[in-house]
Amino acid sequence: MDVAALVAWVVTALGGFVLLAKWVAAGGHRPTTEPRSRLSPGQVFGHFLLAAAGLVLWIVYVAADNDGVTWVAFAILVLVAMIGFSMFFRWLPQVRGRQRVGGAATGDSTPEQKLPVPVVVAHGLAGATTLVLVLIAAAKA
Repeated sequence: MDVAALVAWVVTALGGFVLLAKWVAAGGHRPTTEPRSRLSPGQVFGHFLLAAAGLVLWIVYVAADNDGVTWVAFAILVLVAMIGFSMFFRWLPQVRGRQRVGGAATGDSTPEQKLPVPVVVAHGLAGATTLVLVLIAAAKA
């Protein structure tokens, strides 16, 4: 279960990195971008950094079989999930209401409206899977 959680976490991280790169490329981190992002840079980068720290702890757990970090990694992951949910619920109304031209977001859309919906959904599902697998693995540790 430990390795399955690690694989799920890495898959989630890859999707998150794609979303972060697209958000930054669209100017989401700049306060001068018009229209302004509805997601704060602190929220986005905090989500990323906490997830990366939790992943490093989980790698330490899997590699060194150090049971002391399992619940810390899980607690970090719960915090990451809460931040992720808050970002998702700020992003969702924008995507529902955006105007589409040829199936893509218009040029005057916020940076997060330009995020690919399938990647956002896959990232969320992979994150939820990771959370469950980490909980199961931590409970068995």
